[in-house]
Amino acid sequence: MRRKRSAKIIATLGPGTSTEEMITALFEAGADVFRLNFSHGTQEDHKRRFDIIRSLETRFQRSVGILLDLQGPKLRVGEFKDGEVYLKHGEKFRLDLNPDMGDETRASLPHPEIFKALEPDTDLLLDDGRIRLTVIECGDDFAETKVMIGGTLSDHKGVNVPTAVLDLSSLTEKDLDDLRFGLELGVDWVALSFVQRPEDIAHARKLIAGRAGIMAKLEKPQALEHLDEIINLSDAIMVARGDLGVEVPPEEVPALQKRMVFKCRAAGKPVVIATQMLESMIHSPTPTRAEASDVATAIYDGSDAVMLSGESAVGEFPVEAVTMMDSIIRQVEKDPHYRRMLENYRYAPEATAADAITAAARQVAQTISASVIVTFSSTGSTTLRCARERPVVPILGLTPRADTARRLALVWGVHSVQTEDLKTFRDMVVTATRTAKQEEFADVGDPLVVTAGVPFGTPGATNILRIAWID
Repeated sequence: MRRKRSAKIIATLGPGTSTEEMITALFEAGADVFRLNFSHGTQEDHKRRFDIIRSLETRFQRSVGILLDLQGPKLRVGEFKDGEVYLKHGEKFRLDLNPDMGDETRASLPHPEIFKALEPDTDLLLDDGRIRLTVIECGDDFAETKVMIGGTLSDHKGVNVPTAVLDLSSLTEKDLDDLRFGLELGVDWVALSFVQRPEDIAHARKLIAGRAGIMAKLEKPQALEHLDEIINLSDAIMVARGDLGVEVPPEEVPALQKRMVFKCRAAGKPVVIATQMLESMIHSPTPTRAEASDVATAIYDGSDAVMLSGESAVGEFPVEAVTMMDSIIRQVEKDPHYRRMLENYRYAPEATAADAITAAARQVAQTISASVIVTFSSTGSTTLRCARERPVVPILGLTPRADTARRLALVWGVHSVQTEDLKTFRDMVVTATRTAKQEEFADVGDPLVVTAGVPFGTPGATNILRIAWID
């Protein structure tokens, strides 16, 4: 099932999309990677979805990626005597470690790490930023605040501290258990929530030990202070605009999104744009014009993938949402302005043989009007470098490893295929031409460009470029 587009679609599975029929329909509509959101559902629920996704590969003979999205540390207030209270502007409100039920004057906040990070004049955002408190006085177990923006506050609503770095690991006990479970299943990507520091990525990398790709979710302002280091340590980045939009002013989010996308493209790391992309399609069969423009902007910027959350997990029109996203992407990629934008933001290759060969492959493919660029890579590094170039032709990523093929399902322009392990250069050319024809990228007489590293199996050793013809 060859896609007629370069950017990829990630669809989140949930209560409304857990049957074999629905997951198959989402895949046929255009989903390339499926997200298992461990903030919701049981491990048994996710295993059932995982097994169905893996069965798709056998049925459709196409590699499908699976993303495990960890919940991360959720900071929430406790419960109230009547379930909710109304906080009035200008009134005082106390937060403390006392587990007793809250009222109009106080609430439990069972997170001592928050109190340790607070200072007078620190802002606290509650319920996705709908309520804003400013700290007047604080200690190790309490904070006296003034209500700057009031409203109704109910049980277990979230708390954000945008200006403070919390002494808090991005992996909770629940996350560690979910991570062990997901790695045993064989997920392809692990998304880390609420990353604050490069150390969060380093810790996760030790635990994952190469068994899955690491995707850092950028949703904390503190992470932006270490953006280059986090990108360097991660295998991919997700621009998670939900919590990011709570902790920074909304008008800053578009520029931050572009900054993160461009830095990821320069580094050759896949980047995903997520949250509220087609939000209205949770209840409507069509999106708003603004939502369509939002998806299009992410594609014009050269993002590797765009993601559906509630639209496909709990929405009333999940298949229509994937179909619409697919249609928007294809429409953008047909626009001549799209190609001009990619060319304008092309990044100079690094001074390495691998980058020189990859840049040359793009130029050669364009000059001779090749049907496809074929890359051979056991780890995917050759294919990733090719995708960084954003060539005008598709990329056929061949690899002997199933895990690599599945991870590459996320990457811009790549149609990944698992092949036999190759031993000779002649085998490489024969396999490239045969697979390009089988996967409907080329026909008899068509030229294609082949890149690989010799000796085979050496990561980052791309050193061969070959022009071949289909016979």
